[in-house]
Amino acid sequence: MTSLIEHVTPLSLTEVLQTAGYRVNETEQNGIVQLLSASQGIGFAVRFGNPTPTPGQYLDFTFSCALRVQGELPAGLAELWNASRRFARLSVQGEFLVMEMDVVVAAGVSADHLRSNLELWDRLLQEFIVYLREFSQNAARLHTADAPAEATQEEAAVL
Repeated sequence: MTSLIEHVTPLSLTEVLQTAGYRVNETEQNGIVQLLSASQGIGFAVRFGNPTPTPGQYLDFTFSCALRVQGELPAGLAELWNASRRFARLSVQGEFLVMEMDVVVAAGVSADHLRSNLELWDRLLQEFIVYLREFSQNAARLHTADAPAEATQEEAAVL
């Protein structure tokens, strides 16, 4: 019988990530530990959530990818993602666009469950980049398509 994982630690998640082929760096800021990694050049963090009574053990964690926004985000970008995708949520936090996915182990999960959540996160990261690229291209196409129509209306008003 396989034993269930009822908590995670920075070391246990580092091992899961490294076994899956990810490089991992543990960082600490103001006493809060997080893991930093990347998938195909896209950086992400693993932040720990609710602690168990034993120090250094946690009942859940969050995968998080924050991208700095240059310029203004198109209206509805995060809302459309959230309405059309499951598992990971998108939000605007200051000058960052943040995608996050929570993983809960509190009731006990298998090692396969942890690996499948990592695979899901990896896939969502790739979809996120494609989504941003397509959203930007569609917004640019709409803007270009609107420009001649506006000029035509202005020309008609002058005539």
